Amino acid sequence: MYALLLLVSKFTKGNEKDKRSIYKLYLNNTNYINSWDLVDSSAYQIVGAYLEDQDKQILCQLAKSDSLWERRIAIISTYQFIKNNQFTEALDISKQLINDDEDLIHKAVGWMLREVGNRDVAVEKDFLISHSQQMPRTMLRYAIEKFPERERKRYLRGTV
Repeated sequence: MYALLLLVSKFTKGNEKDKRSIYKLYLNNTNYINSWDLVDSSAYQIVGAYLEDQDKQILCQLAKSDSLWERRIAIISTYQFIKNNQFTEALDISKQLINDDEDLIHKAVGWMLREVGNRDVAVEKDFLISHSQQMPRTMLRYAIEKFPERERKRYLRGTV
């Protein structure tokens, strides 16, 4: 954790060359970034921040990975874009991961969808109207956590 926090700090203060090096180092060592707290405290601040002005195709590749942690890196990295009201990548990766078997992915996708809703609830609701029926229960619960109780119940019953 300490090493990742140092990388985040160096990335934040670094020049373009430093940032590229840290980004590559991060992606070349994902086998060591192997718990939810390691991913959540670094992915969006390194991978997401680096990709802001870059091709984001790597996120789709990570989302297809056999590695739970690389898939989580893919969705958590989108938080950087969400914070800047750019939702396309988060929604695309969410669609890719909607049938994932891992509970830690369900939680991460639901969290990112909730973050989209914190900035534009209409965008989140459009996504949910199209996909809530096929979403795992945990993913849906995380996504609708801040909705009014009656609306949450409608989503959970599938009557939206």
